[in-house]
Amino acid sequence: MTLVTDPFLRLLPPAADDPPDAQRVLATGSTAGPWFPDGQHMGPPSALLVRALERCAPRAEMVLSRLTVEVLGRVPMGELTVTSRVERAGRTIELVVAELAASGRAVARASGWRLGVTDTTAAATAPGPGLPGPDEGRVIPTPEGWLPGYLDALDWRWLAGHLGESGPGRAWGQLRVPVVEGEEPTPWQRLAAVADSTNGAAARLDLNDWLFVNTDLTLHVHRPPRGEWIGLDADSVIGPEGAGTAFSVLHDEHGPVGRAAQALTVRPR
Repeated sequence: MTLVTDPFLRLLPPAADDPPDAQRVLATGSTAGPWFPDGQHMGPPSALLVRALERCAPRAEMVLSRLTVEVLGRVPMGELTVTSRVERAGRTIELVVAELAASGRAVARASGWRLGVTDTTAAATAPGPGLPGPDEGRVIPTPEGWLPGYLDALDWRWLAGHLGESGPGRAWGQLRVPVVEGEEPTPWQRLAAVADSTNGAAARLDLNDWLFVNTDLTLHVHRPPRGEWIGLDADSVIGPEGAGTAFSVLHDEHGPVGRAAQALTVRPR
């Protein structure tokens, strides 16, 4: 295992021509994805976009219930700029959006629905069984072909399957490094950072022979996540014409919190 100590991102001072809501960051080598040595895994950018949504006109009486991240291109390591705004304000329902840019070009966008908090305890339904805890998982080395960086920045505990095994996977992930240097990641940031690994946890193809890259990530949650560990109960389907879908039930140590889905573009290497 490669020793990873750098945070995913470091804050940079704003440039003179930045809009007032812009935040510049420096993405470190800890963000590197398994596909290309010069591109990030989408876990860290997704967590950064969540951070931007959380800080955009926050309201204590609203909670984030849905996140969609659209991947507009390869997200490079190095300097990035993130902006956010309220797209649709509302008393009990509002839409917030964020954009990540590199060298002036948008590379990812996120949107999130925030819903008003109400007491629905009397109507709550059973979310389904939880996963066995992280302590019951196995530490399995990253197989040959998966590049270091992001994968080594998390503590992975595998309950079933692993990156080198085709088929469904069940795993826990915990960040070893901060999303942003000097900040404790929020549970939602942890959720986004780990949930983007749904595709890898449920890989049906050999990374050395195939590319199966996600073009997006959508999370729906029925309650806010809690704690540091995020669990994935993941699977995927590959279609006959170059498309696929990866999906997972998302967990924290208190039980299921929601679901994730990703569209995949699939082609031979």
